[in-house]
Amino acid sequence: MTHPFEIELETVLPASPEQVWEAIATGPGVDSWFMGRNQIEAREGGIAAMDTGGHREEALITAYDPGKRLATRTSTAEDGRFMAFEYLIEGRDGGSTVLRVVHSGMLGDDWQDEYDALRRGWPFHLNTLREYLTHFGGRTAVPVFAAAPTGSSSAQDVRAALARTLSLPTPVALGTAAHAEPAGLPPLDGVVVWADDERFEIRTSDGIYTFHQGPGIVLTFHHLFGADTDGAEDAWQQWLTGLLD
Repeated sequence: MTHPFEIELETVLPASPEQVWEAIATGPGVDSWFMGRNQIEAREGGIAAMDTGGHREEALITAYDPGKRLATRTSTAEDGRFMAFEYLIEGRDGGSTVLRVVHSGMLGDDWQDEYDALRRGWPFHLNTLREYLTHFGGRTAVPVFAAAPTGSSSAQDVRAALARTLSLPTPVALGTAAHAEPAGLPPLDGVVVWADDERFEIRTSDGIYTFHQGPGIVLTFHHLFGADTDGAEDAWQQWLTGLLD
């Protein structure tokens, strides 16, 4: 049985409406703070597509008003499930912008767990958007995704392994300095800008790095702004695969 839901959030961003529009309504912009590799056709009736780890999702663009409003909706599945997103932009004095996000649709039988995951995820994503616009405005990132099974390791063990490898204390706290030297990659030196029970995020001079532990799996969602990103996804996949060895 499906269940309707709606999540509504509002945030003030340190950027102009035009900059916020570029971040939410273009493929390279979304690549720089959200998930996956994105393609967005710049018109109502176009397609917004996201590819994450080889899984592609598409949505129809139902509203496209540059600098003001973007809305998308996935097709309805056989069981009635669908997702709809609406972004509303309003400029403020002083060069800031209010972004209002409405995420709605129909969820499946385990709708409570799905809803809780979405409700917890959106504040994190909007914080990443703020980090991007504050520290990397005018640039676009290469998205880097990796995933590995955790086997019999508990969530606490995975968290501890991540923290240890990144020279972080446990519990991970905001503002803590991080350092790692992943094989085949430049050293990572940055600061923790988000930490909750599922994920933490590190900002460096050339990237935003997210580490997420879920049921039976550990993930990375990175946004790399450096000039040399060739081979980065393979290198992070190897790093993640060896994390619990």
